[in-house]
Amino acid sequence: MKKILSLVLFLVLVTLIIAGCSKAQETSERNASEGPSDNFNKEGMPIVDEEIELKFFARRSPVNGPYKDMSVFKEFEKLSNIKIEWNDVPQDGFDERKNLEYAAKKLPDAFYKAEISHAEAVKYGSSGLFIPLEDLLEEYAPNLTALFEQYPEIKSSITAPDGHIYALPAIVELDAARTEKFWVNKDWLDKLGLEEPTKPEELVDVLTAFKNDDPNGNGKQDEIPLTERNFPTLVNNMASSWGLLQDMGNTINIENDKVHIWKTDDKYKDLLQFLNKLYKEGLLDRDVLSHSPSEYTAKLSTGKVGMSHTQGDDMSTQYKDYEYIGIAPIKGPFGDQLVKASPLARDFGTFAITSANEYPEATIRWIDYFFSKEGSIFFRYGVEGETFNYDDNGLPQYIEEDANLENVTPFPGGGAPQYITEYNSSAINSEAVQEAQKKFDPYLPEVIYGAPLFDEKTTKEVNQIRQDMDAYYNETSSQFINGDLSFDKWDEYVSTIENMGLERLEEIYQEAYDKNFKEQ
Repeated sequence: MKKILSLVLFLVLVTLIIAGCSKAQETSERNASEGPSDNFNKEGMPIVDEEIELKFFARRSPVNGPYKDMSVFKEFEKLSNIKIEWNDVPQDGFDERKNLEYAAKKLPDAFYKAEISHAEAVKYGSSGLFIPLEDLLEEYAPNLTALFEQYPEIKSSITAPDGHIYALPAIVELDAARTEKFWVNKDWLDKLGLEEPTKPEELVDVLTAFKNDDPNGNGKQDEIPLTERNFPTLVNNMASSWGLLQDMGNTINIENDKVHIWKTDDKYKDLLQFLNKLYKEGLLDRDVLSHSPSEYTAKLSTGKVGMSHTQGDDMSTQYKDYEYIGIAPIKGPFGDQLVKASPLARDFGTFAITSANEYPEATIRWIDYFFSKEGSIFFRYGVEGETFNYDDNGLPQYIEEDANLENVTPFPGGGAPQYITEYNSSAINSEAVQEAQKKFDPYLPEVIYGAPLFDEKTTKEVNQIRQDMDAYYNETSSQFINGDLSFDKWDEYVSTIENMGLERLEEIYQEAYDKNFKEQ
């Protein structure tokens, strides 16, 4: 009897879910067929003549104040005639709240800065909870459409297997925001009469001098020659000098249209042996594989760090008594000299429109504005004359040097739907960062593809393989670096990775590359 009741309850639940999805799909199709109302303006401002109200569900980073109080949104409400009722949920516990929104009887009109995963976009897009955006984008979003035409890899990386676009990313055109520069303490170089290292052996020489020759002059051997934020920052940035890149959101190289996952590559073994040498000789921070982000930042603030990779000039800002300069990537033992870079389409799933939205055309125009040059500056700097002015070079500058953006804009904290360019990033693109990036520019890959979207079945298969494989790769690589595991075990490591489904994983990514990116 209990089994029968359980079956009945299960069938009822499935019926409700299917009914809900069908209703959502019907709403989406009805909205699409009806088209915009006479109140809507396809171009210019306001977006609508008579005010409309939309409900947005959003993530609020710790550095953000309430969205309803932000001057950017209050000002844009006047300009667009669209009032947003914000349900901005603090980052802690956000995922749980987001899942409740997905299951709610009354959906918000849009998800904003919502960290929608690839799997969520495919699942809730195909079920009708999120509406397809590609037609709306083509018809009413000229700024995003122009970026997709200029960079076809962006559109390809956000298109679901069914051909639809359900969520938008941030777009980072500024190369300096896509790389972690290699910084060195110039004062220490000068004091010890050293040149910027260009090869692995020169890097070892510089780090050895930093360790042994007391460059901070306190009579103690307390310098940290090289540290990094964490294991991925250490391995992935150094790996590019061994010709190993991070493409399609994985440890992937693409050569001659062939996908190669390099976790078992001999070049990777050579890199690990080099890092093990640095670790053994005390040239690499002994805590680099275990310290927290706050502990890493604290080390930078001591002035005892010689070298590290960071996107901005964090080392100089954390310890202003030293000058840190960026250097070109090391030319590795196999002649490779590349830079790890993130794709142009960053922070997937920053914005999506739901089937409950009665004004999808107005909503897509609302978000598209922030991908224009004018709108992107407005989003990052606020209102001209109040929070920023243009300098003599025509670039925006905050009126107050240490601008408090808590009640201005939600871009601090990351994950916002935004467009980052050289024109709107002077606040994070200092002169030192620009000079460091110039040394990186010649070695940037021509293109880096974002992680592809898989259908639900393939996503499940990829996750099953990667969950175990990535955990084993991270743990074992760390043990090779710190010496807990002998390189005599390398063949065993390779065999284990292969038996976890390496060949199948390469097949899946190859199919995604062939479908999404090959013809670009």
